Amino acid sequence: MMRMSSGLAGPVALAAAVCLLLPAAGLAQLQVGFYNTSCPNAEALVRQAVTAAFANNSGVAPGLIRLHFHDCFVRGCDASVLLTVNPAGGNTERDAPPNNPSLRGFEVIDAAKAAVERSCPRTVSCADIVAFAARDSVNLTGNTFYQVPSGRRDGRVSNATEAFILPGPNSTAQNLTDGFARKGLSAEDMVVLSGSHTIGRSHCASFLFRNRQRLAAGTISPAYQALLEALCPPTTGQFTPNTSEIDLSTPTVMDNNYYKLLPLNLGLHFSDDQLIRNATLAPFASAFAANETLWKEKFAAAMIKMGNIEVKTGTQGEIRLNCSVVNPGSSAAGIEMMMAFPAGTSDATADEVATS
Repeated sequence: MMRMSSGLAGPVALAAAVCLLLPAAGLAQLQVGFYNTSCPNAEALVRQAVTAAFANNSGVAPGLIRLHFHDCFVRGCDASVLLTVNPAGGNTERDAPPNNPSLRGFEVIDAAKAAVERSCPRTVSCADIVAFAARDSVNLTGNTFYQVPSGRRDGRVSNATEAFILPGPNSTAQNLTDGFARKGLSAEDMVVLSGSHTIGRSHCASFLFRNRQRLAAGTISPAYQALLEALCPPTTGQFTPNTSEIDLSTPTVMDNNYYKLLPLNLGLHFSDDQLIRNATLAPFASAFAANETLWKEKFAAAMIKMGNIEVKTGTQGEIRLNCSVVNPGSSAAGIEMMMAFPAGTSDATADEVATS
């Protein structure tokens, strides 16, 4: 099930354990090896596209992991975050401030989709490609491989207003745990997935002003805040391009250093710092700081669990030919139905996930 740098054994047992974490409906809908017959080289083609992009710019890895998060927590894992046009009108998720300009990796998904379409036309969904690409990014940066259950279908609706339910960098511990709980994810899952902040960068607007309050409260290192103040212009806004590494020590390696920095008051975001200020969350953060193998094992399991959120399968949605737009002739009636029941078969509301 999983290959890790520490050489974890028992992949079959781990696979069984992960399956126990998944909702029964999810087990029936998605399956490992879904494309074994219809497009046996699908995952390899996605991996090639991700690896090529990573060789040119390692920053695509955290971008692709975050892309998967932001897709799954709004309307479920249906590639709605990739749409540039909403047939129902208005701006799409990727236009909204929680995603623009910070969300990245779209061109990698497009390249992977083009390769897959050439090999297996009209077969592999964009939603599955996003899930595969996130897994490959985890493997490239952390030497952690896990099997991705697939069979997702693509949605036809993407609304900018719905992206505001994504948790921002100023989210409190309660905001985070409540949002994850509404998606069937535990407080531990939230702390585990927050560990993705061990790689990647964040825009100044995501941390600068809130951290001035943290400085006054004594929850951020004064030297660290001084460094951030020097990095960011005083007129910082949403589109200010300046960014900071989230993990100061090993920003391109997926390890547990993120958790080690938090007790030193070196968490970049207010939401990161919350993991050690809450009595329920702090023991998880401490355990992961002490045991990287444990965190990597739980991270892989949490990614699989997250990838099952409100998935569309069977005849729901469609297999997009172009990940940026719905297929020509998509039913207007179908779109209206999606608007009425935006969360798919579970009819749940979309919520939030950690940002980077």
